[in-house]
Amino acid sequence: MEISGARVLVVGATGALGGAIARTVHDAGARVAVTGRDADRLTAVGAELDAPTFELDVVDLERTAQRVAEAVEVLGGLDLLVVATGVPAFGPAVEADPAVTEEVFAVNALGAAGVVRAALPHLDGGVAVVLSAILADLPTAGMADYSAAKAALTAWLTAVRRESRRRTRIVDVRPPHLDTDLAAHALAGEPPRLPEPLAASEVVAAVLDAVRDDSATEVAWDRREGLVVR
Repeated sequence: MEISGARVLVVGATGALGGAIARTVHDAGARVAVTGRDADRLTAVGAELDAPTFELDVVDLERTAQRVAEAVEVLGGLDLLVVATGVPAFGPAVEADPAVTEEVFAVNALGAAGVVRAALPHLDGGVAVVLSAILADLPTAGMADYSAAKAALTAWLTAVRRESRRRTRIVDVRPPHLDTDLAAHALAGEPPRLPEPLAASEVVAAVLDAVRDDSATEVAWDRREGLVVR
């Protein structure tokens, strides 16, 4: 897919990774619309990119559908969707607050899926890129609920990819621990010992490679090869 001239919606553009992707596709010549939960940060990103903004918390599925439809109307269509939303929680599974567990699944699984569901009717011939995590492949102690929510998202994307293969290409991005501030915004607990972080810029570059590669369906971490587009 050619990025220059593409109509792109980045959901979660107020986060470190979503913001970096929005800036990169904008610099590559795309027409970008952005969403985020933080109104002030969203305004700043919109002004920087001269992009229409849509305040959105993906937990509200009805509003998500409305906001996606509004963004598509403003853009005049949709060629590329990027979903970069997520929130972690840490600690032993047996000690998890049920309210925290519900929020983790609402944001990471149900909310992300809701965005894709709302966008799919507008993405005929387009691409949906969804940020999951390596935890979908490698569930981690001290991050049980977060791991399970990301695994649920990946399973959902796999099924929807099969349903939509003739209309929309779906790319599941599952990076390792990154040098973003995601852990600092955890809903609960302290993170376990984590590996040396990967530069988020490597994920951004891999996402663009995956968008341009018409056969790519995932960006995943390989212990020998690093971040792989396939």
